[in-house]
Amino acid sequence: MKNWARASVSHDDAMVQELRNDPELAAAYLQAAMEDEEEPAVLLLALRHVADAYGMPKVAELAGIQRESLYRALSPKGNPTLRTLTAVLKAVGLRLTVIPDHPDLSRSCLSEAVVCTTVS
Repeated sequence: MKNWARASVSHDDAMVQELRNDPELAAAYLQAAMEDEEEPAVLLLALRHVADAYGMPKVAELAGIQRESLYRALSPKGNPTLRTLTAVLKAVGLRLTVIPDHPDLSRSCLSEAVVCTTVS
């Protein structure tokens, strides 16, 4: 029996390669990460994958952030500022957008300063 050595690639490396080849996937990947309200660290990991895909040194330069600072901000214990988040997104050709969480709520809930609730 032949012993075939399998080349293995980590999940992170595979994800970075996929994101590098498909900018639309990068946008969808970050969007999905932003929707995970239970675990905010998911967005940090996704942002790190996208920055790695585009080349961390290049992203840092385009974002106007020192490379070491970017690595630190996107590390597992990082806590990037809004400025860092928007600069990194801009560096990779993306931007942050905001949409209503519950589009079925009437505007009057917001304009009358009334607490609105939704029924699940």
